[in-house]
Amino acid sequence: MPYRRLPNTDAARIRALETALKNEASSDFNDLPFSPSLKQKIEFFLPKFKTAITNSQVARDKQNVNSRKYAEYTRKAKLYISHFLQVLNFTIARGELKPSSRTFYGLDENNSKLPPLISEQDLLEWGAKIINGEQERTRNGGGNPVYSPSIALVKVNYENFKQGYASQKQFQQNSARCCAEVAQFRSEADEYILTLWNEIEDYYMEIEDEEERRKKCEYYGLIYVFRRGEKEKIKRQKEAERITLKLPF
Repeated sequence: MPYRRLPNTDAARIRALETALKNEASSDFNDLPFSPSLKQKIEFFLPKFKTAITNSQVARDKQNVNSRKYAEYTRKAKLYISHFLQVLNFTIARGELKPSSRTFYGLDENNSKLPPLISEQDLLEWGAKIINGEQERTRNGGGNPVYSPSIALVKVNYENFKQGYASQKQFQQNSARCCAEVAQFRSEADEYILTLWNEIEDYYMEIEDEEERRKKCEYYGLIYVFRRGEKEKIKRQKEAERITLKLPF
């Protein structure tokens, strides 16, 4: 016997439910293989499920579009922060600034090693420290401003990154919320499909011919999968039955 294969994608779930409703509309009401109450529940449920899927796709698309912009903002923020600190070290090495200048930026005055700029939090932390530190140093007579890049350019790219970070987090939250909503509807869809298919199979259970019974069920959207060699076995059985019927007993 072939076995039923329940839908495992959202498109297949919708197709299974819509097939039953579409073919029900062309059937005699008295010959409906599933209950009217189940039909009403599915009709009420389907639009909500489809809307949730659409909203989830839109949220993912927006997140993906923003991700590309955000990746560029992140790259440039890291570049400008790193270059600023390198130029600061070069300026100190040339004797134009004192090593103690590093302390304004939260750095060890005797260590020229750059801080880690790997994670988003690293960039948020060190970007803020550098911008505030440069302003504090120049305001307190700690020497000339650092150029190439200037703190103004660092700030522009840092603010772009900071805004992009906030936007990306919002898009991620929206996408996660929509995804969770679809998952909830998906579970409900699976319950409806299971109940629907059980009712359809039960309705046609009295049909003795297996192939005819299966075709009746398939008309309303049920999907059957044959095991390896099963189709050939059924074919041989039918051929044997046909030959037997022709024998003169």
